[in-house]
Amino acid sequence: MSNKRKAVDGGKWITLSTVVSIVVQFAQVALLARLLDPADFGVVAVSNLIIGFFVTFANLGFANSIIYKQESDRTVLSTLYWLNMLVGVVIFLIIQLGTPAIVAFYKEPKLTRVLQLSSFYFVIVYVGQLYMFLLEKELRFKSVATVDIGGTVVGAIATATLAYMGFAEMSLIIGQLVSQTVKSTLQVWLGRSLFWPQFRFAFSKIREHLQFGLFNLADGILGYVQSNADNFFIGSILGVKMLGYYQLAYQLAVFPIIRLNPIILQVAYPILAKMQGDDVGLKRAYLKILDALSFTNLPLLAGLFITAESVVPLVYGPGWDESARLVQIFVFVGLFSCLGHPLFTLAFTKGKPNLLFYLNVATLLVKIPLVYIMGNLYGVTGIAASFVLATLFNLVANFWVVQYLVGDFLRDFFRNFIQPLAFSAIMVAIIALYKQFIGNEGLFHTLAQVALGGSIYGGLTLAFKMSLAEIKALRTVRG
Repeated sequence: MSNKRKAVDGGKWITLSTVVSIVVQFAQVALLARLLDPADFGVVAVSNLIIGFFVTFANLGFANSIIYKQESDRTVLSTLYWLNMLVGVVIFLIIQLGTPAIVAFYKEPKLTRVLQLSSFYFVIVYVGQLYMFLLEKELRFKSVATVDIGGTVVGAIATATLAYMGFAEMSLIIGQLVSQTVKSTLQVWLGRSLFWPQFRFAFSKIREHLQFGLFNLADGILGYVQSNADNFFIGSILGVKMLGYYQLAYQLAVFPIIRLNPIILQVAYPILAKMQGDDVGLKRAYLKILDALSFTNLPLLAGLFITAESVVPLVYGPGWDESARLVQIFVFVGLFSCLGHPLFTLAFTKGKPNLLFYLNVATLLVKIPLVYIMGNLYGVTGIAASFVLATLFNLVANFWVVQYLVGDFLRDFFRNFIQPLAFSAIMVAIIALYKQFIGNEGLFHTLAQVALGGSIYGGLTLAFKMSLAEIKALRTVRG
């Protein structure tokens, strides 16, 4: 099977996995928002901040280096596997020992048991993580999708059941651990034919992987800090309840983007890694990725922006009005983020992860002062707005890096981008007229607005972008 055919098939499986994940996630959050208090979400958000920081050490860049170098040496892979396991145990111990200091800083006693239980994630995740890298390297996206769907569904069921039984914030933590346990088990089972660890540790043989991962790791740490500076500020200054409102708004507006983009990027990286020396081909592929992301993300974000006031109460129930206005701000974070994501694929393909590190340093220097100043002046709304400005800066710098890697592309990008932007603007205008003259509140009007927006955008796409015949042709493409 050709790489092109593998990419198409991989896209189908990752799409299925992503759709299932998004549907399950929204259903889970919608249910939990009715069972838990915003403060419960805030406590878990603080825990996720701590866990998220240590996740940046998760593979020391091995995922990207294994794919980039097309690594298959069993001794090297065994060494990486045991090194990962060792890192997991060390992180587990650090969190266990550091919990009292974290609890004292946030002045939230519930964090003690939440953090101590959350730390077991690092004992579980490394058991199967290397197998996932190898499955992606070999373009076995059916297996990748199976892992994601299995873990997501089982974890969501466990979380909802425990929340209903009164486990409060602990239901979220236990559900996450159940999900990761299922994923690790499936990763080992489905990837066992590709690799089985030997009791070898040859540190000298993995130096190139460590060198490749150095900037990747540093970039991950800086990226984490600049992505979560707002959450740190809110949690420590404004309290865990306000952080709960902020987190659920972020999840509704940005989570779909985070989950939708890997449909293309997760499939694209292993393919692009095989064409590292073809700059013309890489630029063409990068523009196609941007075009695909624009056409899939823009209508979702635009539709959420215009319907946020009615969608938030329907999804989360009463008591979450504070999140609605934040959703409309986060829509722009989602837009700028989705346009910036393809650089990661391009940088790793070109063997330039250091550029991502420098980009995050610059963004961090912009975001931290913005969060502090606007947070003090305008509270949680100011912090959300500072996130938008920092993400816009990141996108501008991001495009400059792309110019450096593959040459001029902006003219072609804007020529492609104008279509989904115009289609989305027309969609928003018509939905606004519907809200003004027909109705806005309630399930019927919300569903009608969603259906109207989807029909308008879909109709314009079929008329001016891609015909039904072309869409059907994608399903039968052969390499």
